[in-house]
Amino acid sequence: MKTLAELAAIKEATAGDLAIRTGGAQNSEEKHVLICGGTGCTSSGSPALREAMIEEINAVGLADKVKVVQTGCFGLCALGPIVIVYPEGTFYSRIELKDVKEIVDEHLLNGHIVKRLVYKETLKEDGTVSALNSTRFYAKQNRVALRNCGVIDPENINEYIAGDGYKALGKVLTEMKPQEVIDIILESGLRGRGGGGFPTGRKWQFAAAQPAGKKYVVCNADEGDPGAFMDRSILEGDPHAVFEAMAIAGYAIGADEGYIYVRAEYPIAVHRLQVALKQARENGMLGKDIFGTGFNFDIQLRLGAGAFVCGEETALLTSIEGNRGEPRPRPPFPAVKGLFGKPTIINNVETYANIPQIILKGAKWFTSMGTEKSKGTKVFALGGKIENTGLVEIPMGTTLREVVEEIGGGIPNGKKFKAAQTGGPSGGCIPADLIDTPIDYDNLISIGSMMGSGGLIVMDEDNCMVDIAKFFLEFTVDESCGKCTPCRVGVPKLLEILEKITSGNGELEDLDRLEELANYIKSASLCGLGQTAPNPILSTLRYFKDEYIAHIVDKKCPAGVCKNLMQYTIAPENCFGCGMCVRACPVGAITQTDLAPTKGKKSPYAIDASKCIKCGACISTCKFNAIYKA
Repeated sequence: MKTLAELAAIKEATAGDLAIRTGGAQNSEEKHVLICGGTGCTSSGSPALREAMIEEINAVGLADKVKVVQTGCFGLCALGPIVIVYPEGTFYSRIELKDVKEIVDEHLLNGHIVKRLVYKETLKEDGTVSALNSTRFYAKQNRVALRNCGVIDPENINEYIAGDGYKALGKVLTEMKPQEVIDIILESGLRGRGGGGFPTGRKWQFAAAQPAGKKYVVCNADEGDPGAFMDRSILEGDPHAVFEAMAIAGYAIGADEGYIYVRAEYPIAVHRLQVALKQARENGMLGKDIFGTGFNFDIQLRLGAGAFVCGEETALLTSIEGNRGEPRPRPPFPAVKGLFGKPTIINNVETYANIPQIILKGAKWFTSMGTEKSKGTKVFALGGKIENTGLVEIPMGTTLREVVEEIGGGIPNGKKFKAAQTGGPSGGCIPADLIDTPIDYDNLISIGSMMGSGGLIVMDEDNCMVDIAKFFLEFTVDESCGKCTPCRVGVPKLLEILEKITSGNGELEDLDRLEELANYIKSASLCGLGQTAPNPILSTLRYFKDEYIAHIVDKKCPAGVCKNLMQYTIAPENCFGCGMCVRACPVGAITQTDLAPTKGKKSPYAIDASKCIKCGACISTCKFNAIYKA
């Protein structure tokens, strides 16, 4: 068991390492090579890079002067694998094994930056590098929940402690009463980051008010939205922050046991949770008599099998209990009757990641960020048709335009922004004319979307909004547990109507049927999955109804996505008669015409629409842009 004095000693001994990486030791002769160990960079080969880097550093005799550190996600996933060299902060992107020796020989051994590998926005005209926070991607971010991701080694508890880790828990246990802890969370205005936005302090207050006895603290790490990886990245990069927050919550409500329910599809996160849990127990941060205060608290891991419905809190609790993950009617709410029938609080990973800093820095610090009703920051997984895909953390109230055009770097290939989907299958699409909407809980709900856990998918002019709605409905149909009739029967019926429209057989009356059925499902479903499943349809009907009408009346898909409404055509004036498309067509749908060839060309080809399977092989093969979709 560690005492607070021993905790302070660990911090002092390790603080120098963090100073090198955070600008506090610019003149240090020691260098730190930080290599991203998040899922994205790992899938691109960063573990092999780390091994090669250590081998090369040892080979040139720099082992005592250069420290190689595996970290969590840096955020700019589009540029992975990422390697950052400190104290100068040189940001190397898209590193391959063949680049390792050059970085070691040129940069680490001879002090010359390898300019061709440096992230272009950080390279100045004089050949030096600028700070990351000066780039478009990082300039408007404020990393609170992500503060340690990309900074510390998540498998080294001492590095977490060096950044004031477990100091908030020590403060709570030795200086504060349980109600004082709840009061500061209430005052901070922190709302749940898992989707609903319920005030965290109120949830804790409800559980604390229940009679003394067995209570539980649960972390919802069952992140199931397509394209979402916020919680995963925090668990991979800063697992101790979640443990510390759960222990603080346990003290506040009178619980001595916690559970983290994490997706088994997150093997790196699971591994780091297991390593961190072992270290926390060995160092006395979890277990019996923490810091000698008499407070007991421990945490168990539970792996989910990938059911999206288990992201709903009551279904999650049912799954932890060993039963099939299905939602329960509410009330009673989990704060009154939750896990194993006992009072339980459930918050998601990002919510917990904010708690230690709120305790240390105070509620006013937290409320200084964000909007009137949405305080603090929000982490988003930025993906889709955007230059800078990755993980971003912005103050509440930042506009969608700032996220898309500045942080995200705009839409690739000169395309126009069309919409953004927030909240995953539970959310809605925000059209281009609302791009200046400040992002917070209430604003998103008012325009027919929602915050959700933080997925933000950007779409351009080539996306069909009817097809987007169908995509999300297909997901929710697959993921419905089937317990309640509105969701089990109604959501597949919505999908059936959408398929009818995208196949070219829709009727205008179908639009009224869609809206009527969607509103019924929202009001009658048992849990959040069914209640929010119609949102993609309702938001696209609201803002892109003209596309639905085009599919029904004109029998055309304006974006050229829905295959049954497309026709591939060869423009004879552009066709050179080269025959490349003929050789590419798998069904023999292209033949040469009898039209007289123009000078320098052969007779043009034509596509038989009755044979064409609309695979697109001809378009991708044609070098003269003679084939188009209509």
